[in-house]
Amino acid sequence: MAERVRLGAGYRRVFASSVVSNLGDGVAQVGYPWLASAVTRNPVLVAGVVVAQRLPWLLFTLPAGVITDRVDRRRAMIAMDVLRSGLTVSVATAVLVLGTDLPTPDRVDTIEGTRVGLYAVVATASLLLGCAEVLRDNSAQTILPALVPPEHLERANGRMWSAEMVANEFVGPPLGSALLAGAFALPFLLDAGTFALAAGLMALVAGEFRSTRATGADAAPSWTTDLKEGVRWLWHHDLLRTLAVVLGALNAIGAMQIGTLVLFAQEVLDTSPVQFAVLTMGGAVGAVLGGFVAAPLKRALGSGPTLWLTLVVTVVIPVVVGSTSTWWVVPSAFLFMGLTSVSWNVITVSLRQTIIPDHLLGRVNSVYRFFGWGMMPIGTALGGLVVVLAEGPWDREAALRAPWFASAALAVVTCAYAIPRLTTERMDAARAAAVAEGT
Repeated sequence: MAERVRLGAGYRRVFASSVVSNLGDGVAQVGYPWLASAVTRNPVLVAGVVVAQRLPWLLFTLPAGVITDRVDRRRAMIAMDVLRSGLTVSVATAVLVLGTDLPTPDRVDTIEGTRVGLYAVVATASLLLGCAEVLRDNSAQTILPALVPPEHLERANGRMWSAEMVANEFVGPPLGSALLAGAFALPFLLDAGTFALAAGLMALVAGEFRSTRATGADAAPSWTTDLKEGVRWLWHHDLLRTLAVVLGALNAIGAMQIGTLVLFAQEVLDTSPVQFAVLTMGGAVGAVLGGFVAAPLKRALGSGPTLWLTLVVTVVIPVVVGSTSTWWVVPSAFLFMGLTSVSWNVITVSLRQTIIPDHLLGRVNSVYRFFGWGMMPIGTALGGLVVVLAEGPWDREAALRAPWFASAALAVVTCAYAIPRLTTERMDAARAAAVAEGT
């Protein structure tokens, strides 16, 4: 009970909003790829839906950072959840009107007739949903330091990520697969409802959450000036620059695998919608554990070695998954990936929230995420391209395995670059410097 008092009512409402929103995202995690694979079996087109949703992390992240430092961050979160609710309703409507002949036969590499329209709606909505997600998530990360004391940020982030992962990957996907069995539109209708509820919960958070600079007389310099200030601050911070580059590599590696995961699961592992949902639940279990063990793991090993675990797992897991033909091996492998990934996020996000000045937090976060998350659409497209190119000299099964081994090779290079640079001493020194400067 004492911990709940320290974190405060505002944090609990943001927590609840995030959990509800992530429940809908977990349902959509099954719904969108399954819908895309029902429209077409072409790996580039299937990956294209994921690319559309992740492309805003490359194109819109930097402007979103400027917006975050100029507006009330709570209001931005509410507006983006309302927008996402409306967009998801449009997808559900398109499925009901244009998707009357779904599901598709086992192999359809082209799309014709009403399926062209359905694919266009899904791809366009995915792009706009991605834009809304960029601004919403950037605002959510920058609002938390205003609600939680610095000494409790790692605990607050850990609890939130654990709960989000339970909703996103443990509860949502099985629920999504159950809804798919009833009708293709049902997962998207539920997703729209969760976004609306999340907006309502954020509306209950009291107070204004504008940056310290945004309340002053010089609140509105040019966008170019604002953007350059954020880019310059991060680029001249050696540790954050390294973390941003490494995160970009890790996310590109993960996206190479995820872009065609639904085809790999269906054609190589022979999964049903329920098994596909269970397949992702291993990552959720690991993520929950990671949210709770990140802080004690950091205390036991140090920040550097805890991050090294993520890097090593990024090499090992793709080899395991790419080599198996047994679907239940994959959840076990994903468990380790989820645990180390969330531990990485808890440590690095809490570090950023501690050392970046409040008036720069939105912009520097956005520049960081531009490097880190902007590589996801590139990695996703690369994964689909690897399958297409490999399908020439090899058979379909070998081609669908190829992205896993290609990503493992890239992970080896990433480890060689990152491990010597991400040390406990460097992170402790960055925190101490931030405290000394009064940030």
